Amino acid sequence: MSDTSPRKTALDATHRALGATMTDFAGWDMPLRYGSEREEHTAVRERAGLFDLSHMGEFTVSGREAAPFLDHALVGNMGSIGVGRARYTMICAEDGGILDDLIVYRPAESRYLVVANASNAQTVLDELNRRSEGFDTEVRDDREAYALLAVQGPASPRILASVTDADLDGLKYYAGLPGTVAGVEAMIARTGYTGEDGFELFVSPAQAPRLWKALLAAGAGEGLVPCGLACRDTLRLEAGMPLYGHELTASLTPFDAGLGRVVKFDKTANDGRFVGRDALAAASEKAGARPPRKLVGLVAEGRRVPRAGYAVVAGGEVIGEVTSGAPSPTVGKPIAMAYVDAAHAAPGTPGVGVDIRGSHEPYEVVALPFYKRRK
Repeated sequence: MSDTSPRKTALDATHRALGATMTDFAGWDMPLRYGSEREEHTAVRERAGLFDLSHMGEFTVSGREAAPFLDHALVGNMGSIGVGRARYTMICAEDGGILDDLIVYRPAESRYLVVANASNAQTVLDELNRRSEGFDTEVRDDREAYALLAVQGPASPRILASVTDADLDGLKYYAGLPGTVAGVEAMIARTGYTGEDGFELFVSPAQAPRLWKALLAAGAGEGLVPCGLACRDTLRLEAGMPLYGHELTASLTPFDAGLGRVVKFDKTANDGRFVGRDALAAASEKAGARPPRKLVGLVAEGRRVPRAGYAVVAGGEVIGEVTSGAPSPTVGKPIAMAYVDAAHAAPGTPGVGVDIRGSHEPYEVVALPFYKRRK
C-alpha cells in the first residue's frame, strides 16, 4: 500500500512547536496560520512576515542549449534573461492552455532555476523532460535540494541586511545573487507573492531550521512574525496576483487571463517556434478583435464574502464568475477577482452583483490591483 500522507517540509517540527494550524496543501503539510491570519496579514503590510514556501517545485536546467530549450518549452524569451536576473513566465499546452505560471532565475550563463507551483510541479517536470528531447540540456529535479523561506514586508530589507553582507541595496526586483545569510549559504532573490518588498531565500533543507530561527531573532525588534498560507492568499489577492487553479487554468490562455504580455512571439531561437505558438497567436488575434471576459476586481458594498465559483450577475443575467474572494484587511471590505463579460468590465459599471446563496449582493467593479505599495 502506498503512503498517501502529506509530505513535510524541513521546518515541520518548527511550525508545530510554534503552535501552527497545519493543513494539507498540494500534498504538503503546511502552516495555515500561527494565530490570527488578519494579524499576520497586517504584519506583512506594515512590518514583516516570515514564510515557509518549501512546497514549491524547483528544477535546474543546464547545458549548452539550456537557453534555446527554455525558449522552446516556455512562452517567454528566456535567452534574454541576464545572469543574476529572473522573469515571470508560463508553460502552456499546444492548445495554448496554461499548465502553470513560473518564475525562472538565471544564476549562470548556462544554468537556470525554474520554480513551479506545488500543485503543478510534477506536471511541469514531466513537460520539461518531454520537451527537452533534441536539445543538449539537462533537466534536474531539485525539489529535495531546496528549502524556500521568504521574508516579506517593508521592514524586510533592514532585517535581512542585519544578517548578511550581500549587496541588498544593489539587488533589483526580480534578481538574485548568492550570499550567506546568518551563516547559511543561500540564493537571495528579490521576489515574492505579497505585493510588498521582500526576499526569497533558497537554502539547503538541513539549514532551514537554523535560518528560520536566526531570521525570527533578527526581526524581533522590527515586528517580524511567522506567517501561514492563509494570509499569503489574502496578500496576493489584494495585490491582484493570479493563483493557479483560480485565475489561471488549463482552459485559459495567457490572453484570456489578461497576461498576454508574457508571451513573446519575437523570440529568435528555434526560428521563433515554441510550444503552443500557433494557438497563442490565434488567441492574441481574438483578444485584440473582440476581448473575451476580462479579469476585474470587485469590492463589496456589504459584508458578505464572495467565494470562488460564485456567479457574477447584472440585470438578472449571469455575466461572470468569481475566481478568488476573501475579506480584505487592508481595504476593510470583502473583495474578489472575477472574470466578467467585457461589457461589464469597466471600473464603476453599475448594477453588478454577486450571487451569494441566492441573494444578489451589490459589488463595485474596480481596476486591479486593490492594493499597491508605496515605493
